[in-house]
Amino acid sequence: MARYNGPKCRLCRREGEKLYLKGTRCESEKCAMNKKAYAPGQHGNTRGRLSEYGKQLREKQKVKRIYGLLEKQFNTYVQEALRVKGVSGEVLMQQLETRLDTAVYRSGFAVSRAQARQFIRSNIFTVNGKPVNIPSYRVKVGDIIKPVSFDKIQLREGFVMPDWLTANVTERYVKFTRMPTLEDLSENINVQLIIEFYSR
Repeated sequence: MARYNGPKCRLCRREGEKLYLKGTRCESEKCAMNKKAYAPGQHGNTRGRLSEYGKQLREKQKVKRIYGLLEKQFNTYVQEALRVKGVSGEVLMQQLETRLDTAVYRSGFAVSRAQARQFIRSNIFTVNGKPVNIPSYRVKVGDIIKPVSFDKIQLREGFVMPDWLTANVTERYVKFTRMPTLEDLSENINVQLIIEFYSR
């Protein structure tokens, strides 16, 4: 599957905030946002105010980059959210949060979503006892996510597990207990701007 292979710190700088694409490096002094807190490029620190369209575009790009998606795949998620009954923004975020790579990252089994995808591709995780190697696999309520072996992974330090996931320390697995809501999300995301962008 196609994916972005360029410098990740450049993406954070373009959006003007930390997207935590490189795990622990984003929390250290080496983070590019600490050194160059302006957009990349020749005119990065001289850009003017954004129009309404610009704000919508930047929000869309930010969410795409946080979840590691390209335009076509992200567009598919948005169109599906617009067709489903309910609040389109919340449906969209639920689709993104129920991806297996996001669930693995939220569980603390990986320092970034990119690493979570790498683990999943390497058949390190099972869902309900069956190996799954598709990062975009949709996790459902009640599903149990468990590593095949803890030798190749290291639990992320200092993370807080979200309320929609429950950890079983004895049997060393994570259970997807409920669908997340917009209020549950920790990232600074304005989903309404994304819906407006695709509703033009």
